Amino acid sequence: MARVTLLFAVLLIALGLVGFLGTGSLHPTALIPTWFGLALGIGGLLAISPSESRRKLFMHINVTIGLLGFLGAAVEAVRGCLHAASAGLAPDQIALASKLTMSGLMLIYVFLCVRSFINARLAGKV
Repeated sequence: MARVTLLFAVLLIALGLVGFLGTGSLHPTALIPTWFGLALGIGGLLAISPSESRRKLFMHINVTIGLLGFLGAAVEAVRGCLHAASAGLAPDQIALASKLTMSGLMLIYVFLCVRSFINARLAGKV
């Protein structure tokens, strides 16, 4: 799962950079996926270890980062839509797409991690 974590880290970093550069580098909050990607990347590198306890520790930290990223992005997407609707405006499409993409990536990542944890438990690799 550490290599899968690195893949998702690269995807999140790319999402943040594309969002930031796509808005003309005006909105630094577009880099939020990049920071989550960096955190996952560091955790993924630290999880590549022959020590089983170290690997488990960092993978649990990574899935927690993933869950927080999913919840934060999903809540912000909904909040942005509600705020725009209450003002009678259309939501910012670039920001909404970035938030929904981040929440989707993080949801898939958390699902894959939980599935991996369950399979490891069933295989007796606790």
